[in-house]
Amino acid sequence: MKPGPRLTAAVILLLILIWGSTWAVIRVGLVGIPPLTGVALRFGIASLLLFCIGLARGVRFGAGRHEKALWWSTTLLSFCASYIVVYWAEQYVPSGLAAVLWATFPLLVAILAHFLIPGERIRRITILGTLVGFAGVGVIYSEDFSLLGGPKVLLASIVFLISPLVSAIANVMIKKWGQGIHPISLTAVPMGMTFGIVGALALALERGRPVVFDGASITALLYLAVFGSAISFGLYYWLLTHYAATRLSMIAYGTPLVAVLIGTLVMNEPLTPRLLLGAALVLAGVVLAVGNYRGRRTAAPATPARGR
Repeated sequence: MKPGPRLTAAVILLLILIWGSTWAVIRVGLVGIPPLTGVALRFGIASLLLFCIGLARGVRFGAGRHEKALWWSTTLLSFCASYIVVYWAEQYVPSGLAAVLWATFPLLVAILAHFLIPGERIRRITILGTLVGFAGVGVIYSEDFSLLGGPKVLLASIVFLISPLVSAIANVMIKKWGQGIHPISLTAVPMGMTFGIVGALALALERGRPVVFDGASITALLYLAVFGSAISFGLYYWLLTHYAATRLSMIAYGTPLVAVLIGTLVMNEPLTPRLLLGAALVLAGVVLAVGNYRGRRTAAPATPARGR
């Protein structure tokens, strides 16, 4: 059953608050836990939690036509590649800037959905919004990055853009071929696979790096695993079975507002006029590109999307 407008709005607001806060929480966790280890532990805990919920609710894993293929694409793109890049980059990139750069995600989804998903075609206003959004990215990259934390910030910010790109590809693939697949299956299994893959990388590449499990790192890890992964991705994939991928990706233009606020007030991160201008252009571009989108309604999945 498709959720009503009030429930949908409440879930979207919750996702904006959670994902807007995770950028700062990742930086807190990185103080004690190296990036690959952090990614592996985050998704390992989230996967265990989701598997327990799925088994309790009788979710059938691997029964869908494209389910196993989507497990691999989600694992490699949405979780492994995307989050390895995010965790590595956030060692150098302020959390507010990271969230603003991530706001290119809806623009990328809109472009990909135009070619892959019937009913989600790009309109002229979408093209204008895309140009405005990427102009904002250009303004951000004209910044003196030494003011934002040092010379490595520029390189890390460039690499960071890989994350929204691969996530957009995976997102569109789930929308196109994920109908009828339970959202817990689309989260629990790929997160478990990510734990195995990234965990092996961590053992090989971070063997000599210290891991400090103090109060801050443990709290950050549990928050990211439970709220930033298990709950948030479950809810997002549930909404994705009912709404157009392009429109739902608008969540990404709300998160920078939360992230910049937390980064400035709590993390004491720098906020320059050029970064503010670039952020405003990115968000305006997303609003133009996605906010005026009119796509046909998506049919409800064959399997009830419950227990996300």
